[in-house]
Amino acid sequence: MTAIRDAAMTSKAWPFEEARRLLKRYEKAPPEKGFVLFETGYGPSGLPHIGTFGEVLRTTMIRRAFEVISDIPTKLICFSDDLDGMRKVPGNVPNQEKLAEYLQMPLTSVPDPFGTHESFGDHNNAMLQRFLDTFGFEYEFYSARSFYRSGQFDEILLRCAERYDDLMAIMLKSLREERAETYSIFLPIHPETGRVLYVPMKHVDAAKGEVTFDDETGREWTLPVTGGQVKLQWKPDFGARWAALGVDFEMYGKEHATNEKIYDAICRTLGARPPEHFSYELFLDDKGQKISKSSGNGISIDEWLTYASTESLSYFMYQKPKTAKRLFFDVIPRAVDEYHQQLRAYPTQDAAGQAANPVFHIHSGDVPTSNMVVPFAMLLNLASVSGATDKEALWGFIRRYAPEASPETHPDLDAAAGFAVRYFMDFVAPERAFRAPDERERAALEDLRTRLETWDGGLDAEELQSMVFAVGKEHGFEPLRDWFKALYEILLGASQGPRFGGFIALYGVAETIALIDRGLAGDLG
Repeated sequence: MTAIRDAAMTSKAWPFEEARRLLKRYEKAPPEKGFVLFETGYGPSGLPHIGTFGEVLRTTMIRRAFEVISDIPTKLICFSDDLDGMRKVPGNVPNQEKLAEYLQMPLTSVPDPFGTHESFGDHNNAMLQRFLDTFGFEYEFYSARSFYRSGQFDEILLRCAERYDDLMAIMLKSLREERAETYSIFLPIHPETGRVLYVPMKHVDAAKGEVTFDDETGREWTLPVTGGQVKLQWKPDFGARWAALGVDFEMYGKEHATNEKIYDAICRTLGARPPEHFSYELFLDDKGQKISKSSGNGISIDEWLTYASTESLSYFMYQKPKTAKRLFFDVIPRAVDEYHQQLRAYPTQDAAGQAANPVFHIHSGDVPTSNMVVPFAMLLNLASVSGATDKEALWGFIRRYAPEASPETHPDLDAAAGFAVRYFMDFVAPERAFRAPDERERAALEDLRTRLETWDGGLDAEELQSMVFAVGKEHGFEPLRDWFKALYEILLGASQGPRFGGFIALYGVAETIALIDRGLAGDLG
């Protein structure tokens, strides 16, 4: 680990870059609270989506990177703003008409449309924790409802009342004139209706810690800012929470980046040092739209795990966090295979290479060995040509290709075989489009068939690939990728595919000859 620590101090892997930046925060003295605090935020206005998971995962990667280069203890808080008022009814939940009656109620006062928890906020909080627990995250869960009502936030709320004018000055600079006229950093919760009120304050009594306001009917009320009877608007809440907890690091999507100076100014005005920040780019659905928890577009965590492992999702999340990424089902196969490529490379790398390898950060340095002797993309093609409906059918081919492999000794491969069949049936099969060969392609396929009939080179994938390559060259395919594209389109019904030599080795020479015969006869469509 000493070599890794040394490498980490200069590594360009983004978790180590962020960890080094955070370490400078305490280069003179360790934190008085005894640990470095990481925080992630969640707004439970809709079902947790994959971006929420990604935020916790990436924060955890930075946390673990920090632990490599520093002996200062760390903690991670996942904070849910479940006292926020429900501004609109999410489009991906049942019983929407019933929920419409509870607009502007705190999310933990809105009935659960699924009927499984005390409130909608509780339901979404439970879903988030289930997702996080599935991936083995170490975290403490904080609920805004408990945070406000328990008194943990009271000291900062009283300070907000004392410094109300200064905090308002920060906020008013960022607001349009018409919004500024009615804005207040405080949102009282109506004592009778329970709704979160967006109304101006008539008076803020710093000495008593009270606010006075009129509700929508014109009736005047005075409430203490403590005890959960008043909450903060979301921008002031960000900075105030940092001050109350002593947060050292928080990342968020780029939509928050424009508010970063506001959050920091709020935190400083309340007498605390703002945390270090990391702004990541958004995830997009198949149409290029931002993934939203209220609309439920894009791919969910459960959907990804229907077709691939948790590690492949972690690998996808690691890649280029400052680049917007399209997140849909067709990214899964590549993520699976690239993850295992990195696993195979890890033991051959020096400390610098290992520190930069995504699998170091996915597995917090305890990197397993890959036993995926057949790539996921190859398993998909095997499922396609064999018509497999379960993983057992694929194992018949796998055992011939890799006699030492079995479901017991290669559990990752066994799971991948099941995922591949499921993915093929749901996504590949409906989109396949076979075509007939043209004259040159037919001649090349017949040549390939003839060579396979007399092939005595066994199932060496590289030798088979060289032979397929030679056929394409001899038949004048330029560039040669046109030859392989023809193989995929005629025999597999797709424009892309595996290294064809490896495919023959796995599927079998005789079986490939039969496949070519069917392709030449037009029987595959």
